[in-house]
Amino acid sequence: MDITWYGLSCFRLTERNQTTVMTDPYAAGMGIEPGGTTRADVVTISHDAPGHNNVEMLTGNPYVLTTPGEYEIGGTFITGVPMHHVGEGIQRYNVGYLVNYGGLTVFHAGDLAYVPDQTAVEAIGQVDTLLLPVGGGNTLNASQAADIVALLEPSYIVPMHYALPGLGLELDEVDKFLKAMGVSSVEEEETLRVTSSSLPEQPQVVLMKPNLSE
Repeated sequence: MDITWYGLSCFRLTERNQTTVMTDPYAAGMGIEPGGTTRADVVTISHDAPGHNNVEMLTGNPYVLTTPGEYEIGGTFITGVPMHHVGEGIQRYNVGYLVNYGGLTVFHAGDLAYVPDQTAVEAIGQVDTLLLPVGGGNTLNASQAADIVALLEPSYIVPMHYALPGLGLELDEVDKFLKAMGVSSVEEEETLRVTSSSLPEQPQVVLMKPNLSE
């Protein structure tokens, strides 16, 4: 399975002869624009906001998922997990999506803004690759994100939704998360290739270079 990042919470998940999934495509006007192909068979939308719901940017007439539930599309199993944030006068809809490619799992946490309890963690199940917001703002801050990593114990942790040059949102730099994880230096990867035979024994943070239009 190959994972490509387009900035913010937008990823493209591909596996040979299986369903291609795009997550949280963002609208123009965010200060950055995705580069490369944006074709997909399925698009997952964590919540209805311009930074996460721009289905129109995609090609391929994708199947759109916006709600919790269990789905099988083209032989790929996708589970939408309700992770709504309610507290301190705030109510925010959010769905995380677990994508299963023949036993390899990717969990996209969407705009998660709190550390879930053990019941929610058990509902997610095994996570091989965790796509996790770390930049604060309306989502998890670095410390909260590190707490979730400890709960889920994924093989790979890919931070998302943090400050990038040109991005018109006030978010923290990814360095705060790296510090919270005790990671001193990480090389950026253009693509993360995940196979069942190459999963690390200990959780590994992977920084991805966003595929953006010049």
